[in-house]
Parts: sequence; C-alpha cells; structure tokens
Amino acid sequence: MRISELMTRDVKTIDADECLRSATERLEASSLGALPVTDHGRLVGLLTDSELSLCSTVHGHDPDITTVREAMSAPLVTCPEDAPLEAGERLMEEHHVSRLVVVDAEHHAVGLLRLDDVASEPLTLLRPGEPLEHLSLYS
Repeated sequence: MRISELMTRDVKTIDADECLRSATERLEASSLGALPVTDHGRLVGLLTDSELSLCSTVHGHDPDITTVREAMSAPLVTCPEDAPLEAGERLMEEHHVSRLVVVDAEHHAVGLLRLDDVASEPLTLLRPGEPLEHLSLYS
C-alpha cells in the first residue's frame, strides 16, 4: 500500500509569518489538527493544534502578535506520496511524530498522513518475503 492511498488530501498551509489567530481560524476550519508551514512557498515546519494551544494558552503569548514561526515544530518530517506505507510508519517512529506532511515530486504539500490513518489499517503478521523463523510457538 502507498501513502497516497491513506493520506488526507486537500491540506491547507499557512505562512510562517502569519499570526497565531490566523492559524487558529484555519485549524478550526480543518479537521486535521495540523497545518504545514511555508516560508516563501517552501515547506519549513508543522503547526499542530497542541503547539498552538501551548503557545497561546499555557505560555500566554498574544495570538495577534505571535507568529506561526514561533510556535511551529521544525525541522519538518516529510514523506513522498508514492512511498510505501511502511516508510511512513518508520519515519513516524524514528522522529517520534504522529503526523507526516506528504509531498509531491516538487516538494509541495499534497496531503497529511496521521498515525490514526496508519493505525486504522488491519495488522498483518508477515510482510511479503519475511522469514517465518520468529513465529515459533515454543520460544
């Protein structure tokens, strides 16, 4: 299975220099809980609803003055849309993230792959070509 088969499409981005209030409005209009962040059209980070909440509520930053750049996580973890799902799972595990920005060949955001998307797929005991050695019932 390819990442493009599970990802959520129609992802909106936000510019790094926009204020957190704009980000809040855009996140409320989306059900994804995250916005890829751009700087002059180039992907530079990810702003999640959790980061937004921490920055404006817990840390008391003014949402009309504080920029997305100040609250986003960077560096951004991306994955090509034509990559196998296993590659996305590995990236999430290696980078300890629950969302990946999915990119096309020009490195533009075309989707978002969430841990929830991956977890909704049925588990398989073996991947094609995997040896049976580790499946012993009498370990």
